Amino acid sequence: MSANVNSRFNRDYIVELLKALLATPSPSGFCMEIMKLIREETSKLGYELEMTPKGNAIITIPGTTGVAGDGAEKVIALTAHVDTLGAMVRSVKPNGMLRFTPVGSYAMHTVEGEYCLVHTREGKTYEGTVLSTKPSVHVHSDMRELKREEANMEIRIDELVHTKEDAEKLGISPGDFVSWDPRTRIVPNGWIKSRHLDDKASVAALFGLMEWMKREGKSPVHTVKVILSTYEEVGHGSSYIPPEITELIAVDMGAIGDDLTTTEMDVSICAKDSSGPYDYEMTSKLIELAKREKIAYAIDIYPHYGSDASAALRGGSNIRAALVGPGVHASHGMERTHIEAIVNTAVLLSAYIIDQGECTNE
Repeated sequence: MSANVNSRFNRDYIVELLKALLATPSPSGFCMEIMKLIREETSKLGYELEMTPKGNAIITIPGTTGVAGDGAEKVIALTAHVDTLGAMVRSVKPNGMLRFTPVGSYAMHTVEGEYCLVHTREGKTYEGTVLSTKPSVHVHSDMRELKREEANMEIRIDELVHTKEDAEKLGISPGDFVSWDPRTRIVPNGWIKSRHLDDKASVAALFGLMEWMKREGKSPVHTVKVILSTYEEVGHGSSYIPPEITELIAVDMGAIGDDLTTTEMDVSICAKDSSGPYDYEMTSKLIELAKREKIAYAIDIYPHYGSDASAALRGGSNIRAALVGPGVHASHGMERTHIEAIVNTAVLLSAYIIDQGECTNE
């Protein structure tokens, strides 16, 4: 990336906001605290934010051709999700251990040994650790062979708990949310490794875009609505979007591996996922803009993937849709990306929504 673009987008702002996002627990359906952070940051930038009944945030950025309702023929939405994988307490065992049920889709072995927080309905928080029901090689001869599935996993609470009654006295009960320790590391050479980069890296890219626009006094050609959803990991994040939206770009992580070409340095442009092909013209335009901006990008097909654009289309929205985002390795596990991919995602989106020629690397 050229020094010109580096000066346009504030990397320090993007990284610091990403750290704050990653440090705020937000499993799907438990996004109250992170939405407070989103409101505060949006207010600092001077944009308008409204909340939908189910907890999504919509930030409106008026375009130079008029705002929605004032004659604008096109309204573009950029959507990313603040919700993450997590769990809920399914039951309290007789020995005080907690059986849990997943929130979102992940393999159980990816959370074994992970530190976590249990969030009670009374507002209390307790630390814990995810273990198998046979956690020690010194005790269990079949520990290695035990299948890592829900029935064989549990949470050990870091409190003096020996019975079900002990745990219940703490206020812990079925339905309490569990969040994973993100274990965030920002490496000086630009690597960022953490849980929940899917999709908080994309949220940081969107705020980096908005911060640049506000600082430089830029406006999109058409009104833009930034939608930050809270139920994407369970399939219905942006299933409802405002009816005036005509184009929607889901900003979500790019998968890496197998025959896919995306890397952690790239902006992923997804042509098709499990919901079917994305809009041909929008995808083609994004590819051409990536070429024009000299952005490292890759075009891929994700057979085991769905996005907020998928949810909007399945929800009946009469829109064109596309999908882009930073490449993320080991998705739904111990994830990693690079600041280049996050910043370049913001660059590509700026090129899409701002007047042609405004965001060139040349």
